[in-house]
Amino acid sequence: MPISSKYTKSMTHTIQPLTRKAWAGAIAEPAKEFPVTQLPILAGKVPDGLRGTLYRNGPGRLERGGIHAGHWFDGDGAVLAVNFTDAGVTALYRYVQTAGYQEEAAAGKLLYGNYGMTAPGPIWNQWLKPVKNAANTSVLALPDKLLALWEGANPHALDLETLETWGLDNLDGLRQGLPYSAHPKVDYQTKEIFNFGISVAFNATLNVYKSDFTGKIIQKAQFTLEGVPLIHDFVLAGQYLIFFAPAVRLNLFPALVGISSYSGSLEWQPQAGTQIVVIDRETLSLVSRGETEPWFQWHFANGYVDANNLVVVDIARYQDFQTNQYLQEVATGETHTPAKCTLTRVHLQPQTGKITSIQQLCDRSCEFPNVPPQNLGQVSRYTYMSLFRQGTDISQELLNAIARFDHNTETLTEADLGENRYPSEPLPVQDTQNPHQSWVLTVIYDGNSHSSEVWVFDSDRLDEKPVCRLGLPSVIPHSFHGNWKVVQ
Repeated sequence: MPISSKYTKSMTHTIQPLTRKAWAGAIAEPAKEFPVTQLPILAGKVPDGLRGTLYRNGPGRLERGGIHAGHWFDGDGAVLAVNFTDAGVTALYRYVQTAGYQEEAAAGKLLYGNYGMTAPGPIWNQWLKPVKNAANTSVLALPDKLLALWEGANPHALDLETLETWGLDNLDGLRQGLPYSAHPKVDYQTKEIFNFGISVAFNATLNVYKSDFTGKIIQKAQFTLEGVPLIHDFVLAGQYLIFFAPAVRLNLFPALVGISSYSGSLEWQPQAGTQIVVIDRETLSLVSRGETEPWFQWHFANGYVDANNLVVVDIARYQDFQTNQYLQEVATGETHTPAKCTLTRVHLQPQTGKITSIQQLCDRSCEFPNVPPQNLGQVSRYTYMSLFRQGTDISQELLNAIARFDHNTETLTEADLGENRYPSEPLPVQDTQNPHQSWVLTVIYDGNSHSSEVWVFDSDRLDEKPVCRLGLPSVIPHSFHGNWKVVQ
């Protein structure tokens, strides 16, 4: 029975429906790991040209020893690998064995602070055990390893096949603990990887990295920012790397002394506007700085340079920072805060950092926008995203549909997954036999049956039934980001 249809009863009150929605079932208990397992086909057929591995990362555990995480971002990272081969489809699910995870597992309780919580226990724990690297946000599949990414420190390296955790990885260029964000940009034409990290101080430092295709850092640069803004993602657009620092600033003192979490110390300051930093991708030198009206974004869909030499950037844009409160509530299994996010396009003059236009592309509330990997940094006709079904109360639900926006026709094609089904971020994947064919992969939590599945859609028929549904052996909690590795 769906969670949302259960009822509670007391001796003195009439029967009332529970306020929790079906999505809460996916995080009600810590995720259960499973070894390499052959996946049953529940419907349809696996496409012959779909060959490679889907990796996904997200918080698998939000509680230990009766202590609950303070924010959805605090959960321990757990990686799912789904391997599509000629012999069938197998999957594997394992927690990232960070030092903090292992220490807390041995203690049987949470010990560390994180983004949304200070370290449990006496006040001196705030200095002894300030923040745990949760390795829970995204993954990057390199030729010889998988990186589990968390933007507050070095990534963890994992075995591509077994998901065994090898340990922290400095990519031959990161100082220990130096941040490496969860949103690297891979240019599959040039085989370059770009990323960044924010070092926290009175004024933050933006560290920018260029790597070769193995992940090895080959070039670095630093830029000073105003205060400590929250920058989660950035844009690769042609010859430019572009950073938008939203109107959110960290109140450093309470966070550093441990009287407030980082999340609780972040302040919405619309008077700060949105600060823009444009960097040349070849030299990693500053091109321009600019400022525009305040907004907040976690994620960008894409960017490119148009025929007029303007940079076009597509953003999942919020009007303010209420999204942080909503995401904090997710960890409790019950949300109340509306935080609408719309796909928005901005035009930017890169040499001056000046925004010339801002246009909302779609009125539907959405998140996790992305484009086919081969189109990153270039014009892409299609943007894929998660969104809310029509009529959904966005203050109480999680994203419960996926869609494709056609920039040529300005139309949205939506996959309605049905009641109480919650997808992961949709990832477009190119067919290995036909470059004109692509598939869309998503991991579904079905609140009706309390189970998880992998669904495969034809990217040109997203509004039709999936071409294949595969059953997973245990529930996969809602995850953040994934990566596709083409079969070698």
